[in-house]
Amino acid sequence: MTAAAHSPEHATPLTKDRTRIHIGTAHRPITKRAIKLTDALDFWSFAGAAANVVMQMSRPGVGYGVAESKVESGSLTRHPWKRARTTTQYLAVAILGTEQERLAYREAVNVAHRQVHSAPGAPVRYNAFDRDLQLWVAACLYIGFEDTYQLLQGRMSDEQAEAFYVSSSTLGTTLQVTEEMWPATRAEFDQYWNRACELVAVDEFVRGYLDDLLNLRMIHWYLRLPFRNLLKFLTIGFLAPIFREQLRVEWTDADQRRFENLFVFVAFVNRFIPRFLRHGGTHGLMADVRRRIRRQKNLI
Repeated sequence: MTAAAHSPEHATPLTKDRTRIHIGTAHRPITKRAIKLTDALDFWSFAGAAANVVMQMSRPGVGYGVAESKVESGSLTRHPWKRARTTTQYLAVAILGTEQERLAYREAVNVAHRQVHSAPGAPVRYNAFDRDLQLWVAACLYIGFEDTYQLLQGRMSDEQAEAFYVSSSTLGTTLQVTEEMWPATRAEFDQYWNRACELVAVDEFVRGYLDDLLNLRMIHWYLRLPFRNLLKFLTIGFLAPIFREQLRVEWTDADQRRFENLFVFVAFVNRFIPRFLRHGGTHGLMADVRRRIRRQKNLI
């Protein structure tokens, strides 16, 4: 997407303590083989899904592109369950799919994206085919996988992080991001991420849309009540300080301790759940994509 919007000016470059969440413990290896992005397909990887939407929409071009989109069939507020399916299936295809399956999904997404562009003279300009903002969205997705993996398994060493990062470019290249655009190394990705976060700016319009998301106003009240507080807690916990500030939400030291303690408990329990169960949801989504392709049904 192409965006022209007011961006905050930072007196000094942003650093990791502002752009990433805190991961406290060291990695607790359960295997001697190299860690891959496919190791992060645990069902808990989707606990930060709403936070990832916040991160993506914190760039004005993405925020307005989503909030103003005329593609009703893919609207998060009107069709939340369908949007959740298509987004998670995109991740499944990007990570597990073949080149032919990625191409099929790209073409399906392109049909919707052709309708997503700003009106002439709009204060925030955007186009869903802008590769720079697609790169931002893909980077947010990568951050989500890395954060949840580390919360469950502990902080990776530089060598482990590099191995984990190697196969991640398909998160963007499954759409219009080129291989050359994707940072070549994990260290270069950090540099890109900190620079890109300097363009984060959430105004009242986008903040209102995200507030509806955090309060689950798009689903029935009887589902909203039991899950709203947990969603808010997880979402804010998965946001780095710069995003919390833009969203104007509070997060105390006590909240941080509760968040970290929750994942200490979840990580402990998770170690006793077989991998095929923990990763089964993503593989099931991939099977559904293959079934849709085989039967020539709509992918999104």
